[in-house]
Amino acid sequence: MDTIGHHYIAEASGCDPNVIGKVESVEQILVRAAEVAGVQVWSISFHRFSPNGVSGVVVISESHMSVHTWPEYGYAAVDIFTCGGSAKPEKAVEWALKEFGATNVHITEVTRGLEEGDKVFFHSIVTWEEELLKRAVNGQRAPARRAPRRRRTAARPKK
Repeated sequence: MDTIGHHYIAEASGCDPNVIGKVESVEQILVRAAEVAGVQVWSISFHRFSPNGVSGVVVISESHMSVHTWPEYGYAAVDIFTCGGSAKPEKAVEWALKEFGATNVHITEVTRGLEEGDKVFFHSIVTWEEELLKRAVNGQRAPARRAPRRRRTAARPKK
């Protein structure tokens, strides 16, 4: 079964408020995440809210990367969607979360644009939680996804 794209939605907790509270830092991290994913950047737009928080989007040829931060909670909401076969969105997610200093993450991966030859598209969802960056920050490889915390559902439209 072919897919059109991969969409990662990450809830990042324990982020460094000094990083996620600065528009320059957040923008730099997301632009670098695009480079890590091997995608082409088309447009960049970021904004710092008063008194806290940063929101921004990096429009890429393969779709988009966006972030919204709440430094007062150490929380960042990260959204990365790419199309095509050459992009590496999971690497962008790992990079951004590590750079934000996240200690716990909840990630939902949506495989989008699935179809079975009938041009009726649907998606599949996998979700997991990890203390992903405890190891990444210490220079270790991120742990494998833990099966007990995964839920997989496929939403297939009725014909």
